[in-house]
Amino acid sequence: MKKIHYTEPWTKSVHFTILDVERLHSEVSPFQTIDFYRSDTFGTFFTLDGLMMVNEKDEFIYHDMISHVPMAVNPNIKRVLIIGGGDGGTAREIARYSGIEKIDMVEIDERVVRLSQKYLPLTAKTLDQDNRIHLFFEDGLAFVKNADKESYDLILVDSTDPIGPGEGLFTKAFYDNCYRALSNDGILINQHESPYFNEQKHEMIRAHAKIKDLFPIAEVYQFHQPTYPSGHWLFGFASKKFHPIKDHKMAAWEALNLKTNYYNSDIHKGAFMLPTYVKDALKNAR
Repeated sequence: MKKIHYTEPWTKSVHFTILDVERLHSEVSPFQTIDFYRSDTFGTFFTLDGLMMVNEKDEFIYHDMISHVPMAVNPNIKRVLIIGGGDGGTAREIARYSGIEKIDMVEIDERVVRLSQKYLPLTAKTLDQDNRIHLFFEDGLAFVKNADKESYDLILVDSTDPIGPGEGLFTKAFYDNCYRALSNDGILINQHESPYFNEQKHEMIRAHAKIKDLFPIAEVYQFHQPTYPSGHWLFGFASKKFHPIKDHKMAAWEALNLKTNYYNSDIHKGAFMLPTYVKDALKNAR
């Protein structure tokens, strides 16, 4: 198979390039362009509209941090809603908790799921193997709007950037509906962009401003994702009741003996200790 160079624009003047990759599959769905590649360094990876989503080498970082942080704050979570996450990695991690009763996963583009099952079983194999996982191929914004009040204990917004199909998942209307759909113990985790390059920093500030106006507890935590722009990436943690540090159930989570490759109790605490420039940007979010 002919090898090519994969290049992704991080900014107008900064590009991320992987040399000598094989294109395994390419198609245009009704929503976006989907490409799967193989690299000697990163293994199989896929992109949406030319932007890196998931690769075999570092997917565990993102999926550990979106999943285990809220579960270590409230280990009694039973009902989980995943918005996006078509690669299956978030559902895979959440499904490792035996106490979870229901995982609803809403992905607008079924082709992302089906192609991930074919080319990325590392993340997607759980989707058809756990009867607690229910797949819905529809718009996440509409799904949450129509959800019953207080029907979920945890909502994980595993979305793309706020362009294309992911744009509606960064609106105040969406966060309003998440708040309504969450139980009184509910936690919302959302993909919160990056504080480094101005393109992502702008969206980070906008998202935080909307969420902190709704939730009594709204914090931000960081993780290192090497193949995302700058490598410095964030999640938002919002809750009606639980504080991510004050209510951290370290002993209860450690007693579960879950093997993780990135997340641990020290990382949990440290992830919320943000650099000054990030704190300043979030402080002024309005």
